[in-house]
Amino acid sequence: MAFRFVHTADIHLDSPLRSLALRNLELAELVGDASRQAFVSIVDLCLEERVDALVIAGDLYDGDQTSMKTARFVATQIGRLHQAGIRVFKIRGNHDALSRISKQLVFPDSVTIFGGRAQSVLQTSVGRDVVFHGLSFTHSKAPDSLLPKYPIAREGAVNVGIMHTSLAGSPGHDVYAPCSVADLHSHSFDYWALGHIHVRQVYPGTRATVVMPGIPQGRDINEAGEKSATLVTIGDDGSIEIEERLTSVAQFERLSVDLTETVEWSEVVTRVRVALEQLRSNVRSRHVLARVNLTGASTLSWQLIRDRDLLLAEAQQVAGQLGGTWIEKLDLGVVSPMAETVEDAADPIYELAASMRSDARSEAFRAEARAFIQKTVAELPAEGRDFAGKSEADLDLFLDRALARGIDQVTARLKAGASS
Repeated sequence: MAFRFVHTADIHLDSPLRSLALRNLELAELVGDASRQAFVSIVDLCLEERVDALVIAGDLYDGDQTSMKTARFVATQIGRLHQAGIRVFKIRGNHDALSRISKQLVFPDSVTIFGGRAQSVLQTSVGRDVVFHGLSFTHSKAPDSLLPKYPIAREGAVNVGIMHTSLAGSPGHDVYAPCSVADLHSHSFDYWALGHIHVRQVYPGTRATVVMPGIPQGRDINEAGEKSATLVTIGDDGSIEIEERLTSVAQFERLSVDLTETVEWSEVVTRVRVALEQLRSNVRSRHVLARVNLTGASTLSWQLIRDRDLLLAEAQQVAGQLGGTWIEKLDLGVVSPMAETVEDAADPIYELAASMRSDARSEAFRAEARAFIQKTVAELPAEGRDFAGKSEADLDLFLDRALARGIDQVTARLKAGASS
């Protein structure tokens, strides 16, 4: 009889959502609760599939957490698994190491929380014995590989290693217990249940299957897309099959809406509606949070910039009518077309805009602008230095867009003043 378990990591219960809360407190509360509901979905999956175990590869919590509400919530969900006879195997990640709750909660004997020394737990099944090997770290920093601390595989059993690691490194993630996928494959285990990197990655190999399940619920636009957990089936012959299962309750998505050649406000609203309808129909999660970016060249660009608050209200109304759809943020990348008539060309505002565009194309100006951006980037923390791109070509594209947007914003303000 097959042995089955669900593999998850990086739930980050009660993660602070400061930037989202500044823009929209209601959305911040929705996403904050979504992390809890995603964990409920994981427990539901365990119960529905009647699995043998749940593996949590670190960071159930988000940090220095003292909420007793969270403690009760976790205890309730673990209790559901305990009553169903489902084991839990959990290691502490770098965020768990800061959590007070993680050290104070008392769990039933069906829960194994691995300590600071490698531990192996035998799980006997009707088919083949499965051994879970785990190791937690007691501090938020782990600069060295933990792999040498794991034991060799137990002969005659299927061996599952549970590790919280940044692997060889990943953008946006701290270095934590680094090791290579090749090293994991060469170790004697059959499956590696990893955690720490929030993007799902699967590394199949001839000896071992290595899985980073990704975060089960995105917390901001940089964690966009469907999120999931991994259902693992170990056959009687020791074969391993994995399935990705949806867990995200609220899904962040980027949505680009082309406004090229729009001349009426109603056309803009219609295009936004159509794009949101299509997005909603393609998203399986209960909620979708869209970052809408309006692009293209439109004579309405100055009005859209001036009346951005009205446009946001229109977009939010459309989203509300669709149900389960939210506007996370509205970005205006739309630009003004060049003067198209003699009257336009004679307009002093158009003349000024044309002059600014001409200056923006000059190599002397662009060199000065590049130098300013590079100086600014160098003064930022390491994790924020990619905002203008990762290459010189990216920097030039960023500069083009920034200049076009700046010229349009100046033009919009001048037009608004002229029409008032």
